Amino acid sequence: MRSLAVIVCLWSTSYLQAAELEWIQVSADGKSFVTAESQQRFVPWGFNYDHDRKSRLLEDYWDKEWQEIEADFAEMKALGANVVRIHIQFGKFMSVPDQPRKEALKKLGDLLELAEQTGLYLDLTGLGCYHKQDVPAWYDALSDQGRWEAQTHFWSAVAKRCAGSPAIFCYDLMNEPVVHGGKKKGTDWLGPGFAGKHFVQRITLSPDERTRPEIAAAWIKTLSQAIREQDSKHLITVGMVPWSLERKGLQSGFVPEKVSAHLDFICVHLYPEKGKVDEAIETLKGFDIGKPLVIEETFPLKSSPEEFEQFMLESRKYAEGWIGFYWGQSLQEYQQGTTISDAIMARWLEFFKQNGSRFKETP
Repeated sequence: MRSLAVIVCLWSTSYLQAAELEWIQVSADGKSFVTAESQQRFVPWGFNYDHDRKSRLLEDYWDKEWQEIEADFAEMKALGANVVRIHIQFGKFMSVPDQPRKEALKKLGDLLELAEQTGLYLDLTGLGCYHKQDVPAWYDALSDQGRWEAQTHFWSAVAKRCAGSPAIFCYDLMNEPVVHGGKKKGTDWLGPGFAGKHFVQRITLSPDERTRPEIAAAWIKTLSQAIREQDSKHLITVGMVPWSLERKGLQSGFVPEKVSAHLDFICVHLYPEKGKVDEAIETLKGFDIGKPLVIEETFPLKSSPEEFEQFMLESRKYAEGWIGFYWGQSLQEYQQGTTISDAIMARWLEFFKQNGSRFKETP
């Protein structure tokens, strides 16, 4: 448990930072991010806050345990973060295809206020279906077109609620979308589960005469237009899997240079593997298409801590932002832990805290 003194101290610092928030935009040369008024370079450096220490999703506890979220935001700020990636669930925000839940939008408003007060920007990732049991049956029963229409209603409502807040860094349309690639109709909108959650999601199930990148580009355009009708300023992106590049083997259909017309910047989720740091850097290079590039998910999941840190340092040649993970436990708690996972997480948070200023500088 966190001590009251620590929380008060962290919050005092956070409130002092709140007035410094400026809107974020892409730089004039289209290669990086800057603050809108002072035109200072902005480098996203933060955390995926995708679940808490009990592996619960945000909407599972934000009604009754708001103080925990406040403390987590304060800790992430104290570690040096300037961006927090939030994952919100479609089923928790939409009661029917065209009707958002007012209570969910209200809590989202509370989160915006918390971010503004703490001095943190939000990477707001939507349309989550991580817990299959929470996905409405009516949503899964929709046709491809019906599902897209429901998704536009989701993003229209969210963008309308967030349009006036400088705390939004970006809207991420969906976490790891893929286009159905089979010649027969698919049967499941969600990809295989991992640790009890479904991170990959299909945007179509029916075969289509268009190429997969054409379908992906059309989907991005459709959702981006829904957002732009409510919000003309905040940045838009989508979280791509590393197998989005046109290479042999598995492909998502979201080929960066073919789907990015309506994206302000590119995001890739990239976890270097043991003995394959050079390969990971080469993959990252493939996403560098002339727009700002953010590594929106990364972690020493498949590599040693040393290799991961090597990857992070070498990635500075191409990336303009990095977002790792924070799961509701402090660095001190992990340092006092006894498991291998505690040690890995402690080393990651130490690296994050010690290297923030280094990564925010021009390589």
